[in-house]
Amino acid sequence: MPNQLKTVLLVATCDTKADEVRYLREELVRMGGAGLIMDVGVLGEPGFAPDIPNTAVAAAAGATLEELAALGDENQAMTRMAVGAVALAQDLHERGAVHAVIVLGGTMGTDLALDLTGALPLGVPKLVVSTVSFSHLIPPERIAPDLMMILWAGGLYGLNSICRTMLSQAAGAVLGACSVTMPARNQRPIVGMTSLGKSCLSYMTTLKPALEARGYEVAVFHTTGMGGSAFEALVAQGRFVAVLDLSLQEVSNHVNGSIVTSGAGRLEAAGRAGVPQIVAPGAVDMIDLPTWQPLPERYAERAYHAHNRLIASVATTSPERCATARYIADKLAQATGPTALVLPLKGVQEWDRPERALHAPEAHGAFIDELRGHVQAPVQLVELDAHINDEEFSAGVLAIFDEWVARGMIGAGQAGVP
Repeated sequence: MPNQLKTVLLVATCDTKADEVRYLREELVRMGGAGLIMDVGVLGEPGFAPDIPNTAVAAAAGATLEELAALGDENQAMTRMAVGAVALAQDLHERGAVHAVIVLGGTMGTDLALDLTGALPLGVPKLVVSTVSFSHLIPPERIAPDLMMILWAGGLYGLNSICRTMLSQAAGAVLGACSVTMPARNQRPIVGMTSLGKSCLSYMTTLKPALEARGYEVAVFHTTGMGGSAFEALVAQGRFVAVLDLSLQEVSNHVNGSIVTSGAGRLEAAGRAGVPQIVAPGAVDMIDLPTWQPLPERYAERAYHAHNRLIASVATTSPERCATARYIADKLAQATGPTALVLPLKGVQEWDRPERALHAPEAHGAFIDELRGHVQAPVQLVELDAHINDEEFSAGVLAIFDEWVARGMIGAGQAGVP
């Protein structure tokens, strides 16, 4: 382990988690690190003196503890405490006083944890020890792109041998991460791309090496809910010089009520930040469902594809696709930077080719017509007589990208940089 002492910010409601957070700090010290405890509790007394008391957290949120208690609502009070915790954590990180963060909590602490960890930059090790880790209660769009979670089994109230094991694992994981993590070098400008696995969408096998040959690094995001959330978060952080957002099935899922969603903010970050974006409706003709749940009766007569034992898809109807088309057009209309929508007229994912399970040419045609009627300038609408997995589609996307580079709308790549 490197010689520099690594300090981990430990965040908890110290009136209810005093023993647990102090044990976590002891474990960090035993492993050769240090812990800085921040108390985000509102009502009770912690029984020890945290390094950052709850009064300081409240003050960072522009309030006093008395004012927060007077709200008479724990949710409102903790939401305000989250504001203060975020401000203090960002300051500590910027000053080099902490190198990582662990937040302990049940649902209340986890709610605060998602705000705090989401505000810290990519590469800062961040771990949430929660009684609701991995739960469907946690919206994907609130999860930081590099967040680690561990289920706090047996950790609701007080220490025991089970939760000691969990806390010890958390301490080791974060201390190891902040000791050996390689910082992002960003020697080449990065292009963000969205896709699914090659069996469904395969354009990245052409586009990624082509962009790398032009001097760019390419990061491809798996658009199954969490991937789209991470993509949007990193776009908002300014990580990409351009994005190829070519897989939008999370948008279709959101419009049609599927749990496989990235939330209402999907397809917004690039437009809001003015990042050049080339968009295509990859896999937008599907609604994704958990394979391990019974198929809802309303989908019983639909074309169905089980991708694996986790995720399956049904084909969308023409009205559903038209609603999704309008939603996409509305999102793109809000863009402040260069935006092109590329429409592959022969299909948007591998399973909609002729003779495949999700082939529905009439519904696809209705979707294309709806986009034609709603997409307006300055959004550039480009129609290609190709399937999205054809070489002609990738060539069309690259042609737009190259034109934007030539016009100075995208920064040039750095060829030869490893």
